[in-house]
Amino acid sequence: MAAEVKTTCPYCGVGCGVLATVDEAGAVSVKGDPEHPSNFGRLCSKGSALAETIDLDGRLLFPEIAGKQSGWDEALDLVAQRFSETIAEHGPDSVAFYVSGQLLTEDYYIANKLMKGFIGSANIDTNSRLCMSSSVAGHRRAFGADTVPGTYEDIELADLVVLTGSNLAWCHPVIYQRLAATKAARPSMRIVVIDPRRTMTCDIADLHLAIRPDGDVALFMGLLAHLATSPAIDQNYIAAHTEGFAEAFAAAAALDMNNLLERTGLPAMQIREFFRLFETTPKVVTCYSQGVNQSSSGTDKVNAILNCHLATGRIGRPGMGPFSLTGQPNAMGGREVGGLANMLAAHMAIENADDRDRVQRFWGSPVIAAKPGLKAVDMFRAVADGRIKALWIMATNPVVSMPDADSVEAAIAACPFVVVSDILKETDTTRHAHVLLPSLGWGEKNGTVTNSERRISRQRPFLDIPGEARADWWQLAEVGHRMGFAAAFDFDAPVEIFAEHAALSAFENNGSRDFDIGARAGVTGDAYDELSPFQWPQPEGTAPSVTRFFADGGFFHPDGKARFVAIKPPATDRTNADFPFTLNTGRIRDQWHTMTRTGKSARLSAHIAEPFAEIHPRDAIETGISSAGLVEIESPQGKAVVRALVTDRQARGGIFAPMHWNDQFAAKARIDAVVAPITDPVSGQPASKNVAVAVRPFRATHYGFAVSAIKPVTPDAAYWALAKADGGWRLELAFAEAVEDWTAWCRAVFAIPEEIEPLGYADRQSGDLRLAFFDGETLLAALFLAREPVAVARNWAISRLTASHGDLRKRFALVAGRPGAGRPDPGATICSCFSVGVNQIAAAVRGGCHSVEAVGKETSAGTNCGSCRSEIGRIIDRCLAAAAE
Repeated sequence: MAAEVKTTCPYCGVGCGVLATVDEAGAVSVKGDPEHPSNFGRLCSKGSALAETIDLDGRLLFPEIAGKQSGWDEALDLVAQRFSETIAEHGPDSVAFYVSGQLLTEDYYIANKLMKGFIGSANIDTNSRLCMSSSVAGHRRAFGADTVPGTYEDIELADLVVLTGSNLAWCHPVIYQRLAATKAARPSMRIVVIDPRRTMTCDIADLHLAIRPDGDVALFMGLLAHLATSPAIDQNYIAAHTEGFAEAFAAAAALDMNNLLERTGLPAMQIREFFRLFETTPKVVTCYSQGVNQSSSGTDKVNAILNCHLATGRIGRPGMGPFSLTGQPNAMGGREVGGLANMLAAHMAIENADDRDRVQRFWGSPVIAAKPGLKAVDMFRAVADGRIKALWIMATNPVVSMPDADSVEAAIAACPFVVVSDILKETDTTRHAHVLLPSLGWGEKNGTVTNSERRISRQRPFLDIPGEARADWWQLAEVGHRMGFAAAFDFDAPVEIFAEHAALSAFENNGSRDFDIGARAGVTGDAYDELSPFQWPQPEGTAPSVTRFFADGGFFHPDGKARFVAIKPPATDRTNADFPFTLNTGRIRDQWHTMTRTGKSARLSAHIAEPFAEIHPRDAIETGISSAGLVEIESPQGKAVVRALVTDRQARGGIFAPMHWNDQFAAKARIDAVVAPITDPVSGQPASKNVAVAVRPFRATHYGFAVSAIKPVTPDAAYWALAKADGGWRLELAFAEAVEDWTAWCRAVFAIPEEIEPLGYADRQSGDLRLAFFDGETLLAALFLAREPVAVARNWAISRLTASHGDLRKRFALVAGRPGAGRPDPGATICSCFSVGVNQIAAAVRGGCHSVEAVGKETSAGTNCGSCRSEIGRIIDRCLAAAAE
């Protein structure tokens, strides 16, 4: 009898419930939990493919010291010894933890407790600094606490939803599907998308504002000035519950229309229409994410948005309010336990002496951090200049994800003592560790996470623990023991940590702090195991309920009032003659962070298999960049080489490139190596959306595509990009000069035995070359070369890895690079859930399927997670337009 376990997805901050089933043979399957209030059974493509990412390939299964396997006692003794010696010699601020929104709340709590309460430094920061810290700072400035006022339900109840800096369709797909379903059922709902690019999210928008990078501050300042002279202004709410309106309005009113047009780059008609919609629609929700946060003016952007909701009193009521869409599965949980360097546990303030005293007394700790620690960018600068001499990195890959990533890598490589806790043995960061500690992965972890709407859910284990992997909280607690703090870290199970976390949230609270889950302070093992998803706050003596904040005031500044923030519009253009383009980095639909999990799935790699940069067609012509050619992106910090995607979805003068690719999957595609370490002065969040760069064609003499049954050895090539594929791997290639012996090259890269001879041909005049290696009826590897980007039916070629080649005609068809008659090529994958290609969708359209629903009925495309529905719609439009010509 298969066992079904309720758990939570480990990807974005939507926090979807997952039902994981392990059958009697040990095979795992996943589906959405229809009872979970975040997703009601929906999953995105990444969530649907979770079972494909839990294998043990590449797993770190034992502790290692200096690259050699060790025991836990030896490794943990060394970590405790080196940290203790460093603190004794150089003080507590000479050590640091860099943690992650991938940690569970229980892990995060122990890390924060050890660093701030027992080591006595606040040098613990998190990769959440890179995605949500501007929201934290904006909330704290306006509300007095890091409080998300509303719920997901508000997005469905609103009559106007404003999505700013959010590609909801690809980055929070389940919320996008809830919104799209509401729009379909209630067409009167209006949706505004504010984004420099025309993303897939724009397909359901009534208005797309293609704003200039960092023009959001000016836009919302203009909106505030407009609202202040309109009937939408709520003078009673302002008078009763806020301070600082006059100053904020004066700053906003000083921005005239001409200035607003210049700073936003928007037509006056569009600006007026946006202002009209916001003014005349009381039930409005403004959702914002990385496009707002990842900016040198990110905190001001957040406060500009909050100002508009405070001025109209549209906050904390059904269908009304600002809504921060969290990037990571437990960024919110990390914020609750004080995981950021400038916070204390339970939303208490490190700069507040009473809060420091309260936390220290609760923990019974010998010290408490007395000042904010180093935020992420400054932390790695301190590693570089030697102020930090011992560093522990947990569940994150900063050599890929930090701005100025090459400098970050050099800093880590030079640090005297580096500990990395991870689930994979080989990442761009683990290669620099003195001590590697094997952590638990999803399906093995046991604890809680909090999503964007303040909902706490359980991650439950359903897999056996592999090798000697251990929970991150256990690793930290064991080091705490060895550093002399045994009594404070005497935990045997995560339920004990959660209970202490809940008790601290209620300690001397009396309603003075927003985060209070005191009702869970006495939780026991059975109750913890059965814990249903619930929203905070839930003070002692109360039952779980749907909660909103601030409809009737009750803010967390000492006087109970919110603060309007007077803002000055920032300079937005960083380009110059040497670096004339603006790079915008972000995420794509089917990959996650640095691909340590999603890179394992062939299905998730099928949609977009290599790093790319979007560039406008006219910019491509002027720079000599060809469609599907290679492009080099350069800034003063570094370079990257990626595939060119020429598209009018990208505004002129701008470049978009995803942040996922790393040295494990591509030759030189760590895009954050190009990003300058410019940060918001309040939040410390890097400006990853507005980077001045130069772009140029990357010249090669030969381009290649290959498929292989085994993982290739890192090839000697000027460019390469590797991706998992059904039955093996796919490889894109480019060479600065021809290889003298291509057969020998293939033998080295694909481990082809000497006795196996290739089938193929070479055309010296055109430069085309085809080589295929077969072992009996099985394809081992095939290489396709040309002087231009190779035109080969890629998905069809990949399918040959799992096909039988007993028929010689099939072998020659592969060498030709195209299917024979009667064997259609599915084309580039559009629907990852069901592996449906563009050619299959186009065929369905030609057969009479003229709607997304009809295509779904015919091919199944778009009927699971729905993330590809926008792309299907565009294919339908193109096919119908072509048929009408």
